[in-house]
Amino acid sequence: MPAKKIACLGGGSLYFLRAIPDLLLSPELAGSEIVLYDLDAEKARRMAAMGARLAQAASGRFRVRAAGELADAVDGADFALSSIGGSGAEIGDNVYASATHAADIAIPARYGIHQIVGDTCGPAGMMMGLRSVPAYLAICREMEKRCPDVVLLNHSNPMAVLCRAMRKHTSINVVGICHGVQIGICHAARLLGVPADELECLWVGTNHYYWFTQVRRRGVDVYPDLMRRVRQEPPGAGETMSALLSRAYGYQIVYPEDDHVVEFTPFLPQCPSGPEALPYALAERAREFNAPAQRAAEPGDPALVRQRFFGQYQEMLDAAELPAARDDSVGAEGVGAILGAMAEGRRRVCIANVANRGAIPNLPDHAEVEVEAVTESRGVRPIHMGDAPLVLKGLLEKRFVWQELVADAAVKGDRNLALQALLVDEMAIWPDKAEAMLDELLEASRPLLPAFFA
Repeated sequence: MPAKKIACLGGGSLYFLRAIPDLLLSPELAGSEIVLYDLDAEKARRMAAMGARLAQAASGRFRVRAAGELADAVDGADFALSSIGGSGAEIGDNVYASATHAADIAIPARYGIHQIVGDTCGPAGMMMGLRSVPAYLAICREMEKRCPDVVLLNHSNPMAVLCRAMRKHTSINVVGICHGVQIGICHAARLLGVPADELECLWVGTNHYYWFTQVRRRGVDVYPDLMRRVRQEPPGAGETMSALLSRAYGYQIVYPEDDHVVEFTPFLPQCPSGPEALPYALAERAREFNAPAQRAAEPGDPALVRQRFFGQYQEMLDAAELPAARDDSVGAEGVGAILGAMAEGRRRVCIANVANRGAIPNLPDHAEVEVEAVTESRGVRPIHMGDAPLVLKGLLEKRFVWQELVADAAVKGDRNLALQALLVDEMAIWPDKAEAMLDELLEASRPLLPAFFA
């Protein structure tokens, strides 16, 4: 098996703390070169040093290094992994703990929209997409010149917006990788009291927003039992609204965490008095989730902030160890196994964000859906999942329109498309207020949105 070149983009992201060991434990990738690139070269250098240390403990003779330029990182790459947060080179653990994201949360809050996660939908999800899409398109343009046959596995949010923008506006073969469905399958298994690997599931939806349509175990339909338990048993912590909506729609929400689910609903603008009015313990979750971003927004000496960050960052890198074996469980994202199967041109079923292309026949072909897929040497192909029930079809089609508007607004720097996205979103507010909020949001991210101010 010829050695492969794997480019890790946003290579200083803590995502690579688990992704690099997964690659090193994949025998199909033995002998490959892993190259890390990040806007903050120091982060890439330190992460690469960690990877090189772990590679010595692996038996595959991997080479791990940092690249100072994007061109070097992607030149001749067979595969690429991306984890790019959409806050530029701002120092921090992740985009959620950035001052940029803090503004995405704080500005809509003044208009009565109290977001919690803010990475997939709503004003904050839109802003994350508007900032990230241009960066991804620039990377893809470099790839089109230097590695046109690369398979790019994207791990960043807003997943569907980024994948749709790259698929629509570049020729790069992109596959989105997440863990929401895996969490949902394990959750359903716990409710049923059975091992997760014994469940045979079908679902419909897009990233972070999907429902089971079939659940079988050893050839027996266990979906009625699952829904009975959802109706009768007390929901787990942080899953009350998800359980109520599952009962109402008659289909179990796959990713059951209320803090994600609520942002796909029209409920958040109903609490204009403040996040403390949010029900189902969401107020507490909002405080917990947004505290790091609020701290990041506070002024501080940049040199001291950077010094403190790298002290903590290096501690995490130094503590990293190579696991005894690759995690191929139902709950794993499985990036090493996926790339290994592609490298060998071998069929392996995985969970991927891809263009629908008939996998869910009554949804648009171009829609970005998260489905089961089978690997091949040139990426993945979606597996047939069946039609979306009417009520879910209606919810999803509106979401696909929002994704398209945000992707195109980001590419074109079009304020009106961004405004349309705000108005079609479930968190929509009065149009004059939405326009004023948009102006504030764009201004807060002006350095990262040159196309909107040209």
